[in-house]
Amino acid sequence: MTIQRAYICDAVRTPFGRYGGSLSSIRADDLGAIPLAALVDRNPDVDWASVEDVVFGCANQAGEDNRNVARMSALLAGLPTSVPGSTVNRLCGSGMDAISIAARAIKVGDAQLVIGGGVESMSRAPFVMPKSEQAFTRSNEVYDTTIGWRFINEIMRQQYGVDSMPETGENVAEDFSISREDQDAFALLSQQKTAAAQAAGFFESEIVPVHVPKTRKGRKIGGFDVVDTDEQPRPESTLEGLSALPTPFRQNGSVTAGNASGVNDGACAVLLASEEAAKANGLTPRAEVVATVAIGVEPRIMGIGPGPATEKILAQTGLSLDQMDVIELNEAFASQSLAVLRQLGLDDDDKRVNPNGGAIAIGHPLGVSGARLITTAVNQLERIDGTYALCTMCMGVGQGIATILKKC
Repeated sequence: MTIQRAYICDAVRTPFGRYGGSLSSIRADDLGAIPLAALVDRNPDVDWASVEDVVFGCANQAGEDNRNVARMSALLAGLPTSVPGSTVNRLCGSGMDAISIAARAIKVGDAQLVIGGGVESMSRAPFVMPKSEQAFTRSNEVYDTTIGWRFINEIMRQQYGVDSMPETGENVAEDFSISREDQDAFALLSQQKTAAAQAAGFFESEIVPVHVPKTRKGRKIGGFDVVDTDEQPRPESTLEGLSALPTPFRQNGSVTAGNASGVNDGACAVLLASEEAAKANGLTPRAEVVATVAIGVEPRIMGIGPGPATEKILAQTGLSLDQMDVIELNEAFASQSLAVLRQLGLDDDDKRVNPNGGAIAIGHPLGVSGARLITTAVNQLERIDGTYALCTMCMGVGQGIATILKKC
């Protein structure tokens, strides 16, 4: 079998909205259509009927993102009805997994032109109810699907625990001796780097503005608000302010709203092609997807997943951390980010790590973040004329995922 190279030719995302923020009025399927339509506008020479799949990550799929949101978003974006779509769920790693699926299809020759990415509207995640197991019962439960466990399996609880995401952050802080002071310092640095990147206009090339209908008290009043900037960053953050925040997830804990990622809305789409398809469609390859791996870890310390995932992908590719010019590490929590960096022998403030900030500042719409890491990494590689980028992240229920890119 001849292995083809899989190239990223373009990548674009929406701004990331805060929970209940400026993007909260947009359905997930409509939100996913926005970067897809932007790819079409940005690449007029592409034969869009030749796209062989749209693969989107989405971690919820319980509300307006049900019924295969990748396919629905593709149709809403105006792609030909002949273009199929598939939605994948590897929780926080869904967007990265979607891109890896697209890349693998190209590498083995099953496809030539594929779109990967993700969409998540955490603001619009619904409440859900289980069906009763008994007739005529009057009792029921309601679960919030925004993030974390629901419909818990008691065997899972007994064998592995069902810690919430913040509780896993506390577990990592305790098990790996990550202090509150170090977590807050890491969070502040993320905010500072993102503020500097926004001021320099770094994100402008990867963000497509979103036009949101103006409303007043839930009523449309005509016209649009233009959202073109990530809403999550808090450039006014100070170490004093961060250190004063409560630790609501554990008594005498260390995880706070300030040193954890946000709950966000957003979407991202990445256009991948073989060398042949890139030439045929007037595309310029920007970065090669070298490899992607995933690995499992203990669910109670899911945040440590990027460590072994990175070790696995370096061993598989024969590359080293020293060769990585950019390292995009998803900041689910400062505690797990620091634990991973120290496990890999990197400094807490390694200049290659999240040079434009991370999820603590930018936000973390679950099924999108992996695609955002890859998009930002491609742009940063071009900015510094680097060669290799590592993108890695943890995932709920105990997993890690990592992707290596090579600039063309």
